[in-house]
Amino acid sequence: MLEQIAAEYSFTITAMEVMPDHVHLLLDCKPQFMISDMVKIMKGNTARWLFLEHPELKRSLLGGHLWNPSYFAVTVSDRSRAQVMQYIESQKEKA
Repeated sequence: MLEQIAAEYSFTITAMEVMPDHVHLLLDCKPQFMISDMVKIMKGNTARWLFLEHPELKRSLLGGHLWNPSYFAVTVSDRSRAQVMQYIESQKEKA
């Protein structure tokens, strides 16, 4: 779902790791996108699609919400990109 959304909105998922209770993403996008808008797009669309396919999920979640409203976002330079990618890729090893 995340890859489909990224393609639809013309941004690229450079690295992704899905954990049991959160997701790490490294995205490349046009500067016209505000980070908060990208987060809303990703969270909103995935929640809508999952609830349409699995309505029982909404009933089993606290308050019926798939995602916590908080998120952490940073911008990276060419220098720090490799470090962020390495961090994301190493997360599965820690789980």
